Amino acid sequence: MSYQELYRSGELARRIKAAYARLAACDICPHACGVNRLAGESGLCESGKTLRIASAAIHRGEEPPISGTRGSGTIFLSGCTLNCKFCQNFPISQLRNGKDLTPGRLAEKMLGLQQKGAHNINFVTPTHFTPQILAALYLAIRKGFTLPIVWNTSGYESLETLALLDGVVDIYLPDMKYSSDEVAVRLSGAPGYTGANRQVLAEMLRQVGQLRLDEDGIAVRGLIVRHLVLPQGQAGSVETLHWIAENLGTETHIALMSQFFPAHAAAETPGIDRRITAKEYVEAVEALEELDLENGWVQEEPL
Repeated sequence: MSYQELYRSGELARRIKAAYARLAACDICPHACGVNRLAGESGLCESGKTLRIASAAIHRGEEPPISGTRGSGTIFLSGCTLNCKFCQNFPISQLRNGKDLTPGRLAEKMLGLQQKGAHNINFVTPTHFTPQILAALYLAIRKGFTLPIVWNTSGYESLETLALLDGVVDIYLPDMKYSSDEVAVRLSGAPGYTGANRQVLAEMLRQVGQLRLDEDGIAVRGLIVRHLVLPQGQAGSVETLHWIAENLGTETHIALMSQFFPAHAAAETPGIDRRITAKEYVEAVEALEELDLENGWVQEEPL
């Protein structure tokens, strides 16, 4: 793995130091709250210096190249840089359910999942804990960690944070949630989401390239984009798919998701207070096909 070379050269240690320094006036994500997390202050993500996770376990419900035959070593980080009104994991993302632990203990969990046969380590909503994850990786490498790193994210990232991850992350698994900043603010509290999201996905592609699989069909490196279709076209699915085709390439792997339901505060939010219809999902599928996005995963379960 390329992160091993960063470890041997001392570059990984340098990045850990730089990442922690940014917590003193936090700008890890585009919110750039400016709070001193090293002193225990917290911003929108409600996280200070201490790492918190909700779970660490083998997960078999991701995209086939991620879960494979033995499952993905999935670690859910507590808290989030977004405040999505429809979040299905809101007890973890919004209520921050979980357990505090040190980077050393996280390293042990990574190694434990490797011993259980996981194909990769899959960090879910990791952005706000980037410094702590880098520190855990450093400690895990010292004890024989070798698995690919999956960065499973909302796609609300900063280029400065992605620079810390260049050569560390093997597989980027970002969302493209919206094509409208107005909707992004209203539904997720994410100003400037569209521009930030498109900018960082282009950078993710530059870092890892299009998805590459081994002889068993397991992802070893590359980009997979997730897009969740929302009711009444609020995700801007057709526009988003056009942008992907034109800017990332028609060979880009895309998971076009249909499982939206009115979780968390969605039932009280006009426009997202119901499931999507079959017609709404089919419109997105038709756009995928018309744009020759050949590596799209379409969900076929009933809506």
